[in-house]
Amino acid sequence: MNQEDNRRIDAVLDDAVTRLATVSESARLDAEILLCRSIDVSRSYLFAHPEDILDDAAFDRFETLLERRLGGEPMAYIMGTREFWSHELLVSPATLVPRPETELLVELALREIPRKAEWQILDLGTGSGAIAIALASERLLCEVTAVEINKAALAIAEENARQLSLGNISFAHGSWSEPVRGRLFDVIVSNPPYVRAGDEALANLRFEPVEALVAGEDGLDAIRALAADCGQILREDGTLLVEHGADQADEVTTILEAADWVDISSHNDFAGHPRVTVARWGGK
Repeated sequence: MNQEDNRRIDAVLDDAVTRLATVSESARLDAEILLCRSIDVSRSYLFAHPEDILDDAAFDRFETLLERRLGGEPMAYIMGTREFWSHELLVSPATLVPRPETELLVELALREIPRKAEWQILDLGTGSGAIAIALASERLLCEVTAVEINKAALAIAEENARQLSLGNISFAHGSWSEPVRGRLFDVIVSNPPYVRAGDEALANLRFEPVEALVAGEDGLDAIRALAADCGQILREDGTLLVEHGADQADEVTTILEAADWVDISSHNDFAGHPRVTVARWGGK
């Protein structure tokens, strides 16, 4: 096979799929998306023109992106975007990559918020803004406030909201509830760090910000802070919804009970794993 044959779209894709198979469960899709980015075409173009020949510049662009993926970098960082709740969101290494299982947190929060409610909603540790934006887009009469300690992540969240023209969301810089002390909210949501320090899973998450992943030796430090502080900024009978690890539901319940939360319930994600705990404020 000569060099021109090696540069055909179908040949380039086949080679990339073979190479990606060891690092990706969606090798074909990854290869197609990366090639589309490299030559600025749609995936349908790849299917319709498999005989097209890549020029040197296009081939080099593709190889550069492919090497990043082969190194384990998430597709979301390579592409700079990730879909969440049907919104195409900007992401960067300053933010976590939004996960499908986090949509459960949005679904449960929406069950708590009547469609015509004019409530105050708070998202603590907003990252890319995915959760706050999803809620703001579904409950346009509510005011959503999103708090984030990482200024680079906060800038990404603000830009995501701007691009979606959401006028009912605002942002605050700071640690957990500190920037909103003195205010009262009807619902608080959070996808906080919950990975244990030294957890083997961190090796596969090395491209993502460690401060958004790790929360102490048992992974529960952030949830302890939320349990201790959120009651002070919730209205009577207000609701707290927290995402956590699949094996942490019992520990999260214990933490919440000790901090005077009531009506505590755990909810499974699409894989059947306990993923979100919901509680009402029953303290004084």
